[in-house]
Amino acid sequence: MAGDWRDIALEDVADELTVGYVGPMASEYVDDGVPFLRSLNIEPLRINKNDLKFITPEFHKRIQKSRLTPGDVVIVRTGKPGACSVVPDWLADANCSDLVIVRCGPQLNNRFLAYYVNTVACDHVAAHLVGAVQQHFNVGSARTLRLNLPPLAEQKAIAAVLGALDDKIECNRRMNATLEAMARALFQSWFVDAAVNGLPKGWRVGTIGDVAENARRGINPDQMKPATAYIGLEHMPRRSIALSEWGHAGKLESNKFEFRRGEILFGKLRAYFHKVGVAPLDGVCSTDILVVRPQKPEWFGFVLGHVSSIELVNHTDAASTGTKMPRSNWNDIARFEAALPPQPLAAKFTELIRPMIDRMIANIHESRTLATLRDTLLPKLLSGELRVQDAKPLGEKAAA
Repeated sequence: MAGDWRDIALEDVADELTVGYVGPMASEYVDDGVPFLRSLNIEPLRINKNDLKFITPEFHKRIQKSRLTPGDVVIVRTGKPGACSVVPDWLADANCSDLVIVRCGPQLNNRFLAYYVNTVACDHVAAHLVGAVQQHFNVGSARTLRLNLPPLAEQKAIAAVLGALDDKIECNRRMNATLEAMARALFQSWFVDAAVNGLPKGWRVGTIGDVAENARRGINPDQMKPATAYIGLEHMPRRSIALSEWGHAGKLESNKFEFRRGEILFGKLRAYFHKVGVAPLDGVCSTDILVVRPQKPEWFGFVLGHVSSIELVNHTDAASTGTKMPRSNWNDIARFEAALPPQPLAAKFTELIRPMIDRMIANIHESRTLATLRDTLLPKLLSGELRVQDAKPLGEKAAA
């Protein structure tokens, strides 16, 4: 390790350390206004816009202590304590609840700090959780967090190497969101808007069960190889068909369902969470996930468009059984009524969107490769074991 690195407390290199607003919020939310971040919006190194809340400018002014500006570092206190990100430029003026807020001093780079908190500082966070019912990481513990801090220029260089990889991962994520929106708009135009004023010639009224089926390929733990990809509900994002997360079957102890690349996975537990996506590889999934596929390949785009639609999700949610843990089933999906086009038209649509889905899957795998490289480089760079000049070519080549 270089001799000019310092062991120093976070409070000694931060201009300000404070905490977001703590208090009742439900009555303060409005449809549009000042963005209000909560712990669920903070992921390691990125802000998740899902279920982003807003408050009025007037309330924002009343809680100035928790005001956020671009460049601030925010650390989750409860839920997933220690998850850390930098407030981006698109949040020009925002507020927050229940987050530790760090404003870096001139000796501390904000992105370097975010990488440090998400990795090296995990042990510090875990050792300083307080609370009996819901554990949290408080601002006092954040103040005492020890940093192994290189000179500012090297902090920036380390953050740049790692940031190039994360920027490419984020670019892939945005591209997938754009591709999904394009596919959704095309589906709406071809098969929903086209039937608004009556069925076009050659179309007929039918159900999803007429063109899709539930693939029930059960498998027990003894039949699974440890490296087999496993997707549970916890891996599936809401309202996105891009399934970028999965685990492995090594520690599974109960029966699962097999799925194949390109099949559609539908979360049947609490269907209102809208967890529906396209499998990016072969694997196994929780029995709380339905594996859906078209009866014929040419119906893939049509089936995906409907099964991932708000209308079908709402339909299955309304039919779900169970109070605390409502579950839908394949029959609920199969009964969903739809205007069925002639098969050649469905085939043309599938031909149109298949390259989009393939591109999304390729982006997912590329991002996982980049994330693996980042996670390999990160601890070595942050400890000084690996110097920037040695890691930079690897990062640049991978992110190109």
